[in-house]
Amino acid sequence: MGGFGDRLARAMAQRGPLCLGIDPHPELLRAWGLGADADGLARFSEICVAAFGDFAVVKPQVAFFEAYGAAGYAVLEHTIAGLRAAGVLVLADAKRGDIGSTMAAYAQAWAGDSPLAADAVTASPYLGFGSLQPLLDLALARGRGVFVLAATSNPEGASVQRAQAGGRTVAQSIVDAAAAANGTDRAGSVGVVVGATLTDPPDVSALGGPVLVPGVGAQGGRPESLAGLGGARPGQILPAVSRDVLRAGPDPASLRGAAERMRDAVAHLQHNR
Repeated sequence: MGGFGDRLARAMAQRGPLCLGIDPHPELLRAWGLGADADGLARFSEICVAAFGDFAVVKPQVAFFEAYGAAGYAVLEHTIAGLRAAGVLVLADAKRGDIGSTMAAYAQAWAGDSPLAADAVTASPYLGFGSLQPLLDLALARGRGVFVLAATSNPEGASVQRAQAGGRTVAQSIVDAAAAANGTDRAGSVGVVVGATLTDPPDVSALGGPVLVPGVGAQGGRPESLAGLGGARPGQILPAVSRDVLRAGPDPASLRGAAERMRDAVAHLQHNR
C-alpha cells in the first residue's frame, strides 16, 4: 500500500491538489431540500460520493455525522467505503486527542481495523504532542496519515497557539515535533493543519509532510494566497474547501463542476508559482 505521504503525493499529482469537505450542516441539508435527519444525511453523503469520485482527497467532517448517533456513524462508514472504492483518499476530520489507553482506542477507531478507519485523520496535540504517540505509531504502521492541528484560523486559538514557549510559538513547536516524527522523509505521513486566513503562519519548510489548509472559500481564504504559505515547497500544500463547493448542490454535476473549478484554480496557481 505504501506510506500515506507517498500515496497523497501521487493522488495530488494525478487528481489535483484539493481536499473536498463533506460537511452536512443542517443549513446545507435544508438548502438541498433534505431533512436534518439520518435519511437526509445519507442522501447528502451519497451525492457527495458520486460527485467527488475523481478527486484526490475528501474530508468528511465527523461531527456532523456523530450528531445523529449510531445512525450517523453508519452513514459515515458507508461514505468512507464508497469514497475508497472510487480510489479517493479519505481524511476523517475527527480532531481526536487524549492520553494513554484512551488515545490508543481512538487510534484503533480511526487508523486501525475499524469500519471508521480512513486513510488519514486529524488530531489535536494540545494535551502535549507526545500524547499522540499511540495514534502516530499505529497510523504509520498501517500506512495511514495524521494531520496535527498546529495553527488554526479561529480567533480563540491564538491565545494558546501563538504563546511563546522556549523562544518559539506553541504552533511552531507542534510543526517542529511533526517534522521530527517524519525524520528525513520528504514525503512524510505526519502533516499539520494551518488555517488559510492566517497572516503569520508557522514555518513549515522543514516539515517533510503535507500541510492541510482549511478555510478556502467561504471562510475567507483565497487560493492565490496559499502558494509558499509558511515557506511550503511546491506540492506540499493541500487546500481544503467545503461550503464554497457544497453550495452548488444538490445536483451532482453542478457539485462536480464547482469542485473542478476550484481544483483547476488551485492547480494553476501552484503550477505557476
